[in-house]
Amino acid sequence: MKVFAKISLLILTLSILSGCGIQSIPQSKNNVEAALAEITNQYKRRADLIPNLVNVVKGYAKHEEQTLNSVIEARAKATQVVLDPTKMTPEKLKEYQAAQSGLSQALGRLMVVSEQYPNLKADTQFRDLQAQLEGTENRVTIARQRYIESVKEFNNLVTVPPTSWTNSLFYKNEKMLQWDVAADEKGTIEKPPQVNF
Repeated sequence: MKVFAKISLLILTLSILSGCGIQSIPQSKNNVEAALAEITNQYKRRADLIPNLVNVVKGYAKHEEQTLNSVIEARAKATQVVLDPTKMTPEKLKEYQAAQSGLSQALGRLMVVSEQYPNLKADTQFRDLQAQLEGTENRVTIARQRYIESVKEFNNLVTVPPTSWTNSLFYKNEKMLQWDVAADEKGTIEKPPQVNF
């Protein structure tokens, strides 16, 4: 009978200890630390990604802007030179041909660009930049949400019995602070980030 009582007491003690937070409190703390590391990771991604994307789009749009501006300027020059058959001279004909040749060359460059990049990708690049910025901000938001949830779970373990008793006896962890923004950021928190080209 004494053996049965000892075994029963041992089983009861093990079952109490298994549900009291011996493992769950440290695991929860590890989850909080991992969630915070993910926030840092996403901020790093954003810091690396956005300037690179902005520079790529700036460079690309500048290249296409030059091509399109040369077409527009050549078109303007070509339409300014009017060929009047009644007043045609060799000089006027050369001027007209030069203007049309300039437009043809500019259109040729535009065709080369459009063959290499079928949709004149400045518009696509800007849409891609916008999608990347939105995706990055969503990743940051999700990482913050996961951190907030993991802090909540940890705080529940260290403040709600029976796991809080284990915390008091063994770990003595304090309740963790939830995610918050700096005091100087609270005024600007509702404004979306600005990207200027």
